Order: sequence, then C-alpha cells, then structure tokens
Amino acid sequence: MMQLSSAIQSFGTWLARHRVELGLSLRVTISALATLAASEMLHLRIPLWAVLTAVILTQLSVGRSLRATFDYFAGTVGAAIYAGGVGLVFPVTNDIALFSGVAIAVAPATLLATLNARFSAAPFTAVLVFLAPTITNVTPIESALERVFEVAVGGSIGLIVSLLVLPARAHVLAINTAAHMLELMARFQSGMFASFSEPPDRAKLLHLQDSIGKTLVCLETIALEARQERAVRLTPEPDQGPLVRTMLRLRHDLVMIWRATLEPLPEPFKARLGPRLTQIGTATTDYLNGCARALLTRRGPPPVDTVLAALDGYAGEMSALRQEGLTRVLPVHAAEHIFALGFALDQMRHHFHDLARSVTEHSVESQRNALRSG
Repeated sequence: MMQLSSAIQSFGTWLARHRVELGLSLRVTISALATLAASEMLHLRIPLWAVLTAVILTQLSVGRSLRATFDYFAGTVGAAIYAGGVGLVFPVTNDIALFSGVAIAVAPATLLATLNARFSAAPFTAVLVFLAPTITNVTPIESALERVFEVAVGGSIGLIVSLLVLPARAHVLAINTAAHMLELMARFQSGMFASFSEPPDRAKLLHLQDSIGKTLVCLETIALEARQERAVRLTPEPDQGPLVRTMLRLRHDLVMIWRATLEPLPEPFKARLGPRLTQIGTATTDYLNGCARALLTRRGPPPVDTVLAALDGYAGEMSALRQEGLTRVLPVHAAEHIFALGFALDQMRHHFHDLARSVTEHSVESQRNALRSG
C-alpha cells in the first residue's frame, strides 16, 4: 500500500509539473478531430491541409496561437493569390512549363519569407497552390481559394480551441518564467558571493549562468506573446516589458560581478570586504527568492531594507579603505578590478528598486482585476 501511495503521489507530482504540456496535447488533439469533422461536413477536397493547419496553429499559449494564426494566414493569402496568378499565366502543358512555373512561384515567396518571418508559410503555400491542379481536377484560381478556405477552417478551429479548452495565457506563463529566473538568480548569487571568501564550484555556477540565459530568452519570447493577447484585449494584465528589461539588467549585473570573482581580492581587501560581500549574497538571495514568491502569489515584493543595508555596509568599508590610502598602492589591474565590482554593486542597487516596482505593479493590477471580476 505504501508503494502504491508513493506511486500515486509521484504520478500526481508529474501531472502538476507538466500540466501546461498536457493541456497543449489535449488542445492539439481536439483541434485535429474538430477540424477533421468540419472538413467532412464542408466537403473539403483534401481535409489533410485543414487538419495540419489546425495542429500547427494550436500553440502552447493563447498569445502564441494568435500570433501564429495571423502570420500563417497573412503568408497563405498572399502566396495563394500570387501562385494562382502564376498558374493562370503559365498553364502546365509540359515539363518545361511545370518546372518554370514552380520556379517563378517559389522564388519570390521564399525571398519574402526570408525577409520577413511572418510570411514563412508563403513558399509552402505557393508550391501547394501551383501543383494542386496537376493532381486534382481544379483550376489555379480554385486551388488558391481552396487553400485559403482550408487555412481559414483549420486556423479558426485551432484558435477557438486554444481559447476555450484549458487556455494557457501567455501572461501567466511569463510571470511563472520570471519567477523561475529569479530563483535561478538567487541560487547563482548565493554561490557567487561566497566565492569571494572560499573556493567556488565554478562548474555549478557556469551551469546556473547558462540556465539563466536560456530562461531569459524564453521570457522575452513569452512576453511578446502576452503583448499579442493584450492587443486583442484577452487580458487586462500589465505589460511585462519593464519586468523583462529589469531581468535583463540584473543578468548583466550578475555577469559583471561573476567576472570580478575570477581574480582573488588582494589583501587586506579580502579580509575586510569578504564578510561584507557574503552579507550581500545572503541578503540578495533572500530578496530574489521573496520576489519570485511574490510574483507567483501576486503579492507585493518583500522589503529591500536588508539588501540596502548590506550594500551600504560594503560601500562604507570600501570608503574606509580608500581613506586609509590602501587603494592608491594597488596595481592598476587590481584597482580596476575593485572599482568594477563596486560599480556593478551600485547598478544592482538601482535594478533591485526597478524589480520592486515591477513586482508591485503586477501584484496591484492582479488585485484590481480580481476585484473587477468579483
């Protein structure tokens, strides 16, 4: 019984961890089946293309589905009109006409897709529209109209399913991704500041740094999808732009401080600044974790006083070292090293204030929206 209970608990944990992916799987399946049924009812000549369109355009979030649908439809309509015109001007009467027509249809469509990613569906549509009359008994214009209609059916059903079946809002995904990035930063900060006083686990820190970079790229992508949702008024939540920019700046701060750890602090700077840096690491780690929890729970950020006190302690100790004239006897590279670290810490102070404002903005707007809903 204990093994069964443990297995059930593990399965429940797995379901909770992958609920977004499972929701996408369900939506794609429903989109495919619903589009196939609609294709049969509408007597589409080739249901395959409508079903494929629905599967392609049913994305991880509503915002991503909206963006993919608009882009796919724009590329399809333009390419269908163009390829249909090419088919009229260059009717397929022999192999030379066939190869020439395909080249004339595909080349401009591919160039357009290369210049603008929104039209990535254009080359595929051009080939499909131009060659369809060679395997089905339709004219080029009928082929173009059918292709547009198939995309309209598949895209519409995919979008409706994305909106109604376990909808995953890009705004929520962006907030969760930002919170995850803050947690990664907290773990990185803890080990990074400790490395000023003791040998660091550089392999672990480099892995965390890579993870932070990948998460930031993901956050920027999802924030663009959330903007698409706000553009069609699917969500009243605030723009994630300020939050994303603050996360980018904090990452730059971490990179600068990380570079400062690559060279040991000279004595007596290590003895006097090391404990101060450890205090900063502890305070910033707690603060970043607190901000991550605040984003997830839609509450205000934790007080930043402890972080500011730790930074002030470092600045005060550094000022004392300068007044004692110890910075004047340092080699040039060591002095640059010390002052670069101080600059990075000062920048981090400002960016923590920006982070507090962004977390507050999201918590306040979430509370207002909850009151409106109530």
